[in-house]
Order: sequence, then structure tokens, then C-alpha cells
Amino acid sequence: MSTSDQHHRVRISAAPEQPAVIEIDGHGVASSVEAYRITQTVDEGLEVALYVATDWNGVRFESLADVVVEPADVRPVVAGFLDAVDWRKLDEAVLDRDDLGGAPGELTCGMLAQLREWALSA
Repeated sequence: MSTSDQHHRVRISAAPEQPAVIEIDGHGVASSVEAYRITQTVDEGLEVALYVATDWNGVRFESLADVVVEPADVRPVVAGFLDAVDWRKLDEAVLDRDDLGGAPGELTCGMLAQLREWALSA
């Protein structure tokens, strides 16, 4: 969900006990960023997720890396995902899993695994 098709330069410099430097095209945004995550897979380019204060009117930047701006408080996102889960579909999906063998706690583990798979495919 990028806001533009342009590429932007991303610079992050951080060290323990020192303020981080986070820039998008030379503009400092560190004061609004509470956390960041940098990921890259074999098949995809670099992605930088910036977690910002909920009152920041930020956007997602597309850069030499994809820069994703998200609220630092993900509790509402998680709660919304769980609210959208149909318990009947979850029950059916978990009971159809082939990784359950009847050991104590496996049903709960199966539910968590199923929810994780659904979350990653959302």
C-alpha cells in the first residue's frame, strides 16, 4: 500500500545509548518513530517497517526498500483479526490438521498454529 511509485532513500543509524537517526530522502523522522523492523527474503526486496506514534499522520513510503509505516500499538490490529475469526471455521480447520496426535495441549497449539497461518496469509 505505497503512496507513490517513486523510490526514496532510507537511512537508519542506531547504537545503544545514542539517539537513532532515521531519514527518508534526507528528512529526519526519528522523533515520530517508536520502533523499526528491517526484513528481506530471498525472493523479495528489502522492506523497512517504521512503527510510529498513533497520532502521527504518516504514510507508507516506497523506497530502495519498501518502508511500511504502522502504529506502534498493534493491539487493535490483533484484536480486529481475532474478532474476524469465525470460531466454526477455526474449529473445523484445527480438527482437520494432520499435526495433531492427541497429546496434552495440542489442540491449543493447533489453534495458535492455524491462527498464525491465517494471519500470514491475510
